[in-house]
Amino acid sequence: MMNARLQRLRAAMAARALPAILLTAPTSRRYISGFTGSAGALLITSEAAFLLTDARYTVRAAAEAPDFTLREVQSAALPLPKLVAELTVELGVTSLGFEAAAMTVAEYRQFAKALGAAVELVATENLVEDLRIIKDADEIERLRRAASITDAAFAAVLPVLSPDMTEREAAWRFEVALHDLGAEGASFPIIVAAGRNSARPHHAPGDDRLGEGQPIIIDMGARFDGYHADLTRTIVLGQSDDTFRAVYAATLAAQQAAICALRPGLPWSEADLIARRQIEEAGYARGIAHSLGHGVGLVVHEAPWLRITAPDAPPAPPLQAGMVTSVEPGIYLPEWGGARIEDLVLITADGCEVLSRAAK
Repeated sequence: MMNARLQRLRAAMAARALPAILLTAPTSRRYISGFTGSAGALLITSEAAFLLTDARYTVRAAAEAPDFTLREVQSAALPLPKLVAELTVELGVTSLGFEAAAMTVAEYRQFAKALGAAVELVATENLVEDLRIIKDADEIERLRRAASITDAAFAAVLPVLSPDMTEREAAWRFEVALHDLGAEGASFPIIVAAGRNSARPHHAPGDDRLGEGQPIIIDMGARFDGYHADLTRTIVLGQSDDTFRAVYAATLAAQQAAICALRPGLPWSEADLIARRQIEEAGYARGIAHSLGHGVGLVVHEAPWLRITAPDAPPAPPLQAGMVTSVEPGIYLPEWGGARIEDLVLITADGCEVLSRAAK
């Protein structure tokens, strides 16, 4: 599988007339090589593939990345920029791409100094990210597992929630359940937002009580073997009122309309517009605070981006089979609270499959 990804990367490099690339983003390093260590880089040409890391990870690197030649970084004698410079001479590289979004200005200066005038540094964007948009069978299986753990954790904790429990206490119970059920950890800091706090899409759980008869947004996800899940449910403890039922119904209708429309060929922006129109027609246009969804994989927020585009922007790309995205419309009313419903969805050859199974 890793060898296939390496070949796809080389094809993308050839399409950009890029003879060599230095990958320093942790997700790029893991996706292309399989190496899960926290430090290192990949140097790749049309013929060579090197994994550069330090002595803490050489044994792991050899086991996880058998398709790569290992070279050891030594912090004092042979730091990464100097090692890369030596390899460019060895390989005859005179033009070296780098990931612009992953390299700081300070790091760029270190590499430029080590490489000197003999090697041109070429900034690249989305080279590996574009490859990661379409998930392969192994990735989809990991995402299914992450979604399944998330569903089970939600179901396990939901019955023990009580009006006197604080948001922070509830968030911790969900996180413990994720670990107990096999997750490496949470995909992101879990959100539990009660009452008017639920009108804040990314509220940080605090000491407010969950209470009765008010909206409670729970946004959580498991990370399994590096892959993330993302699930949101909105609940109420006790009796719901007319406002809750109306807002929840509009949110659910928007989500279902969007999911029903998802298929290969649908522009990313059109999915957002479908949900947005539903919410507007229900009379809650002022409550829209974010786009419909985002891709999920090795990163919890990645392409595709289900959002509207500016009138003067290029047309939105189409959805393709193998993409995995969240679908999470929300309605937020500061004077009352909010509702959001989110599922993880796989785009299939003829439509889509909802991976999240937690009760709504």
